[in-house]
Amino acid sequence: MTSDLARVPFSVLDRSRTREGRPDAEALRDTVAFAREAERLGYHRIWVSEHHGVPGVAGSAPTVLAAAVAAATERIRVGTGGVMLPNHQPLVVAEQFGVLESLFPGRIDMGLGRSVGFTDGVRRALGRDKEVAEDFEGQLGELLGWFRGTSPTGVRARPSQGLTVPPFVLAMGEGAAIAARAGLPLVIGDLRDREKMRRGVERYRADFRPSAWAREPYVVVSGTVAVAATWQEARRLLVPEAWSMAYARTHGTFPPLPPAERVEALRMTERERGFYESGLTGRLAGTEEQVAHELEGVLKETAADEVLVTTSTYDRAALLDSYRRLARITGRRS
Repeated sequence: MTSDLARVPFSVLDRSRTREGRPDAEALRDTVAFAREAERLGYHRIWVSEHHGVPGVAGSAPTVLAAAVAAATERIRVGTGGVMLPNHQPLVVAEQFGVLESLFPGRIDMGLGRSVGFTDGVRRALGRDKEVAEDFEGQLGELLGWFRGTSPTGVRARPSQGLTVPPFVLAMGEGAAIAARAGLPLVIGDLRDREKMRRGVERYRADFRPSAWAREPYVVVSGTVAVAATWQEARRLLVPEAWSMAYARTHGTFPPLPPAERVEALRMTERERGFYESGLTGRLAGTEEQVAHELEGVLKETAADEVLVTTSTYDRAALLDSYRRLARITGRRS
C-alpha cells in the first residue's frame, strides 16, 4: 500500500455478467453477495449497470437491483453505473431514486449515462432511438429539476422533491462537457486510453461551473483492474471478457462469459483474434506490486478524486481474490 493509493476512495462496478451454463438469476444473486464482500473489504461504493436484451448481462433494472444490494448491506454506498437516461422519462427516474433514498438515506448515488439500446431491436422495444440521446443535457436538467422542485408542469415528484441524491455523469467527450456545465461529478473511462482520459479530465476541470450539487469538480476514473499472484494469472482473468467483446463485435450479440480454458482452445478467425487481443491490452493487470505502480501513475496523471473498478471473469473465486488483493494494496481491509 502507498499513501497515493490510500488517499482516494476505491469503488466497484458490478455488471451482473452471466456465465455459460448458469441461469441469469444466479448472476443477480452473485451481485448481491459480492456487495456484502465489497463492504467487508472497505470499498466506498458499489454500483450496478443497465443493459437490455443482452445475453451476457442480467442487470436490466438497475434501480431494482440497487434496492436489493442496499438491503443486503449496511454502510457501503449503493448506486448505478449507470441508469441510461435516454431510455427513461426523467420523472420516473427521479421517483425511483427518491424511493431508494427514502428507504436507505445517505447511501444512494445516481450515476447517469447517455447510451441507448445495444441493437435496433432493443431500441424499438424501448421506444427510443439514437436521436433521443442527443438531448441528454435537457433530460439531465429535467431530472435534477424534479429533486429541486423547479419543474414547470406543477407536478410534484414524490418522494423525490427536497431529497439530495448525489448525481454523477458517466461520460467521455461531449458528455464530460455536459457534466462540467451542469456542475456535476464526472465518471470517466477507460484506462486503456489514458491520454484521452487525461485530456477529458482537464477539459472538465477547466469548464466546471459550481452548482447546488457540487461546488468543485469531482473526478472518478474508471477501468478494468485484475490482480493475482502472477501477471499471467491476472491476464487470464481478462480472457473471458475479452472473448465476449470480440464475439460481440464479429457476431452482433454479447454472450455469457465462457471459461478461460475454452477460449484459449478456440480457433479464432483473424478478425476475431484482432478484437480479442485488443481486449487483453491496455488493462491494469498484474501482481499487487505491478498494479499498485500502474494505479499510482493513473492518479498522478489525472489527480482523480476516486477510482471505480470493474472486472468480469468466469472464475468467481479468482474474481473475489482479485478484489481482495486490490483492497490490500489500496489500503482497504485485507
